[in-house]
Amino acid sequence: MKFIGKLVENRVIIWDKKSFKLYEEKGFGKLMPEKKPNRLELDLIEAAYLLEKGILNIKKEKKRIKLKEFLEYCSKKVINFHPQFLVYRDLREKGYLVKTGFKFGAHFRVYEKGVKLRKGPKAPFEHTKWVVHCVSEESAFSLPEMARAVRLAHSIRATFIWAVVDKENNITYYKIQRIIP
Repeated sequence: MKFIGKLVENRVIIWDKKSFKLYEEKGFGKLMPEKKPNRLELDLIEAAYLLEKGILNIKKEKKRIKLKEFLEYCSKKVINFHPQFLVYRDLREKGYLVKTGFKFGAHFRVYEKGVKLRKGPKAPFEHTKWVVHCVSEESAFSLPEMARAVRLAHSIRATFIWAVVDKENNITYYKIQRIIP
């Protein structure tokens, strides 16, 4: 089934309640408002992935946006969009549930394969497995920033992953752990 989303600045909104399956079954987007939702809101990276997969058409002012044009738009709106999109796509293709990880100092939080989003108490395997930060190989970074992100990941019993995207769009994942001697 193909859905139609409306581009509104930094998100894509799908007003079709059938799209709720994307959230319930695959963890895409966020149902809004939380009580009695009437729409699914996707961030730009999720929307780009669904557009690329042919699951979503995106419109802006009644005009359909093609993938190339949408990726260019996203690159202007999201700092370091390209490496984030490649890492997001790679993790999704491998079967992981991927959500934003900004409150943990990284781009994504990743859940074990097969986990479904749900509120309330969770089994240990349903908690965040990794906190992932994406960079281009030529990017500069701050060690104090990285240390803070590793500590935050550690505080929720997740592993911090540094995802480096090279010039050929290959991704190398580095696990970074806090060691307490």
